[in-house]
Amino acid sequence: MNETINTLIKRRSVRSYLDKPVEKEKLDEIIKAGTYAATASGKQSPTMILITKKEEIDALEKINAEIMGNPSAHPFYGANAVIMVLGDPKNMNTVYDGSLVIGNLMNAAASLGLGSCWIHRAKETIEREDGKALLKKWGVNGNYIGIGHVIVGYTNDPVLADGPARKDNYVYYVK
Repeated sequence: MNETINTLIKRRSVRSYLDKPVEKEKLDEIIKAGTYAATASGKQSPTMILITKKEEIDALEKINAEIMGNPSAHPFYGANAVIMVLGDPKNMNTVYDGSLVIGNLMNAAASLGLGSCWIHRAKETIEREDGKALLKKWGVNGNYIGIGHVIVGYTNDPVLADGPARKDNYVYYVK
Protein backbone atom coordinates (compact mmCIF):
# COMPACT_ATOMS: atom_id res chain seq x y z
CA MET A 1 0.00 0.00 0.00
CA ASN A 2 1.13 3.55 -0.69
CA GLU A 3 2.96 4.98 2.34
CA THR A 4 0.86 8.17 2.43
CA ILE A 5 -2.44 6.30 2.24
CA ASN A 6 -1.24 3.86 4.90
CA THR A 7 -0.51 6.79 7.24
CA LEU A 8 -3.92 8.32 6.53
CA ILE A 9 -5.71 5.03 7.23
CA LYS A 10 -3.77 4.05 10.33
CA ARG A 11 -3.20 7.41 12.10
CA ARG A 12 -4.75 7.47 15.57
CA SER A 13 -5.37 10.25 18.08
CA VAL A 14 -3.02 9.88 21.03
CA ARG A 15 -3.80 10.92 24.59
CA SER A 16 -0.68 9.89 26.49
CA TYR A 17 2.74 11.48 26.03
CA LEU A 18 6.27 10.93 27.25
CA ASP A 19 8.28 13.70 28.86
CA LYS A 20 10.56 13.87 25.83
CA PRO A 21 10.83 17.05 23.76
CA VAL A 22 10.15 16.85 20.04
CA GLU A 23 13.09 17.90 17.90
CA LYS A 24 12.81 21.32 16.24
CA GLU A 25 13.40 19.74 12.83
CA LYS A 26 10.38 17.47 13.23
CA LEU A 27 8.18 20.32 14.45
CA ASP A 28 9.33 22.42 11.49
CA GLU A 29 8.33 19.61 9.11
CA ILE A 30 4.92 19.31 10.75
CA ILE A 31 4.34 23.07 10.56
CA LYS A 32 5.44 23.11 6.91
CA ALA A 33 2.89 20.40 6.12
CA GLY A 34 0.25 22.58 7.79
CA THR A 35 1.15 25.51 5.53
CA TYR A 36 0.46 23.32 2.49
CA ALA A 37 -3.10 22.41 3.47
CA ALA A 38 -5.72 23.23 0.89
CA THR A 39 -7.44 26.55 1.56
CA ALA A 40 -10.38 28.18 -0.19
CA SER A 41 -9.21 30.27 -3.13
CA GLY A 42 -5.64 29.64 -1.98
CA LYS A 43 -6.02 32.44 0.61
CA GLN A 44 -4.06 30.61 3.32
CA SER A 45 -6.31 32.17 5.94
CA PRO A 46 -5.25 30.11 8.99
CA THR A 47 -2.48 31.12 11.37
CA MET A 48 -0.50 28.62 13.45
CA ILE A 49 1.19 29.25 16.78
CA LEU A 50 3.75 26.66 17.90
CA ILE A 51 4.11 26.49 21.67
CA THR A 52 6.90 24.38 23.18
CA LYS A 53 7.72 26.23 26.40
CA LYS A 54 6.25 24.24 29.30
CA GLU A 55 5.07 27.29 31.23
CA GLU A 56 3.16 28.57 28.19
CA ILE A 57 1.62 25.16 27.47
CA ASP A 58 0.58 24.94 31.12
CA ALA A 59 -1.08 28.37 30.99
CA LEU A 60 -2.96 27.48 27.81
CA GLU A 61 -3.96 24.08 29.20
CA LYS A 62 -5.27 25.67 32.41
CA ILE A 63 -7.61 27.90 30.40
CA ASN A 64 -8.72 24.93 28.30
CA ALA A 65 -9.47 22.86 31.42
CA GLU A 66 -11.49 25.69 32.98
CA ILE A 67 -13.56 26.01 29.80
CA MET A 68 -14.31 22.29 29.81
CA GLY A 69 -15.54 22.66 33.39
CA ASN A 70 -12.78 20.71 35.11
CA PRO A 71 -9.99 23.05 36.29
CA SER A 72 -7.85 20.14 37.54
CA ALA A 73 -7.96 18.28 34.20
CA HIS A 74 -5.02 17.96 31.81
CA PRO A 75 -6.59 18.16 28.34
CA PHE A 76 -3.16 18.33 26.65
CA TYR A 77 -2.22 14.93 28.15
CA GLY A 78 1.41 15.87 28.84
CA ALA A 79 2.29 16.71 25.22
CA ASN A 80 5.48 18.75 24.82
CA ALA A 81 4.23 20.78 21.87
CA VAL A 82 0.94 22.47 21.06
CA ILE A 83 0.06 24.03 17.74
CA MET A 84 -2.81 26.47 18.08
CA VAL A 85 -4.64 27.04 14.81
CA LEU A 86 -6.45 30.35 14.38
CA GLY A 87 -8.51 31.71 11.53
CA ASP A 88 -9.32 35.04 9.94
CA PRO A 89 -12.92 35.96 10.83
CA LYS A 90 -13.23 37.96 7.59
CA ASN A 91 -12.85 34.76 5.56
CA MET A 92 -16.09 32.80 5.44
CA ASN A 93 -14.12 29.57 4.90
CA THR A 94 -11.63 30.06 7.71
CA VAL A 95 -12.94 27.24 9.93
CA TYR A 96 -12.86 24.80 7.01
CA ASP A 97 -9.38 25.98 6.01
CA GLY A 98 -8.14 25.65 9.58
CA SER A 99 -9.63 22.18 9.87
CA LEU A 100 -7.66 21.09 6.81
CA VAL A 101 -4.51 22.56 8.37
CA ILE A 102 -5.18 20.55 11.54
CA GLY A 103 -5.60 17.38 9.47
CA ASN A 104 -2.29 18.00 7.73
CA LEU A 105 -0.56 18.64 11.07
CA MET A 106 -1.83 15.38 12.59
CA ASN A 107 -1.01 13.29 9.52
CA ALA A 108 2.47 14.82 9.27
CA ALA A 109 3.10 14.05 12.95
CA ALA A 110 2.06 10.42 12.43
CA SER A 111 4.32 10.12 9.39
CA LEU A 112 7.24 11.12 11.64
CA GLY A 113 6.34 8.60 14.36
CA LEU A 114 4.82 11.21 16.67
CA GLY A 115 1.47 11.17 18.40
CA SER A 116 -1.05 13.96 18.03
CA CYS A 117 -4.62 14.83 18.90
CA TRP A 118 -7.03 17.65 18.02
CA ILE A 119 -8.13 19.40 21.21
CA HIS A 120 -11.12 21.71 21.05
CA ARG A 121 -11.94 24.94 22.91
CA ALA A 122 -9.52 27.20 21.00
CA LYS A 123 -12.44 29.46 20.07
CA GLU A 124 -13.49 29.89 23.69
CA THR A 125 -9.86 30.23 24.80
CA ILE A 126 -9.11 33.32 22.73
CA GLU A 127 -12.48 34.88 23.54
CA ARG A 128 -11.46 35.04 27.22
CA GLU A 129 -9.36 37.91 28.57
CA ASP A 130 -6.65 35.54 29.82
CA GLY A 131 -6.56 33.87 26.38
CA LYS A 132 -6.26 37.25 24.67
CA ALA A 133 -3.47 38.11 27.11
CA LEU A 134 -1.54 34.98 26.09
CA LEU A 135 -1.81 35.90 22.40
CA LYS A 136 -0.59 39.42 23.18
CA LYS A 137 2.28 38.04 25.28
CA TRP A 138 3.28 35.80 22.35
CA GLY A 139 3.23 38.76 19.95
CA VAL A 140 0.19 37.53 18.06
CA ASN A 141 -1.75 40.61 17.06
CA GLY A 142 -4.99 40.84 15.17
CA ASN A 143 -8.51 39.53 15.27
CA TYR A 144 -8.81 35.73 15.11
CA ILE A 145 -11.21 32.85 15.52
CA GLY A 146 -9.82 29.91 17.48
CA ILE A 147 -10.16 26.71 15.46
CA GLY A 148 -8.27 24.09 17.45
CA HIS A 149 -5.18 22.96 19.28
CA VAL A 150 -3.04 20.10 17.99
CA ILE A 151 -1.01 18.45 20.71
CA VAL A 152 2.14 16.66 19.51
CA GLY A 153 4.72 14.47 21.17
CA TYR A 154 6.39 11.15 21.72
CA THR A 155 4.18 8.45 23.12
CA ASN A 156 4.05 4.83 24.20
CA ASP A 157 0.66 4.52 22.49
CA PRO A 158 0.53 3.32 18.90
CA VAL A 159 0.62 6.23 16.46
CA LEU A 160 -0.25 4.00 13.53
CA ALA A 161 -2.59 1.11 14.28
CA ASP A 162 -5.56 -0.70 12.88
CA GLY A 163 -8.66 1.02 14.18
CA PRO A 164 -12.22 -0.22 14.39
CA ALA A 165 -13.92 -1.35 11.21
CA ARG A 166 -15.53 1.46 9.25
CA LYS A 167 -19.32 1.70 9.45
CA ASP A 168 -21.29 0.16 6.58
CA ASN A 169 -22.98 3.34 5.39
CA TYR A 170 -19.88 5.56 5.43
CA VAL A 171 -19.91 5.82 1.65
CA TYR A 172 -22.66 5.58 -0.91
CA TYR A 173 -21.57 4.77 -4.43
CA VAL A 174 -23.72 6.26 -7.16
CA LYS A 175 -23.27 4.56 -10.51
